[in-house]
Amino acid sequence: MWVENVTSAETQTLYVGNLPWAVTEADLMDAFAEFQAVSARVATDRETGRSRGFGFVDVPKDSAAAAVEKLNGAEWGGRIMVVNEARPRGAFR
Repeated sequence: MWVENVTSAETQTLYVGNLPWAVTEADLMDAFAEFQAVSARVATDRETGRSRGFGFVDVPKDSAAAAVEKLNGAEWGGRIMVVNEARPRGAFR
């Protein structure tokens, strides 16, 4: 799963990495609730359907920086999360 449209006029897509394997989209929505999360997606393996350990959360643009500052480096399920602005597919190749 890749992000094709990283931003819209009102929202910013955040990359959330190093997630515990059992995290669901609902868990991500809960974790980003204080930042008014609009939607969340957990990347899954196409063959097995299992989590790939990362996902994406859409938040209002005016909440994005606060979400990154608070949650980047935070511990969740014994893992240290990586949270930053999502980049368009291919931007890191």
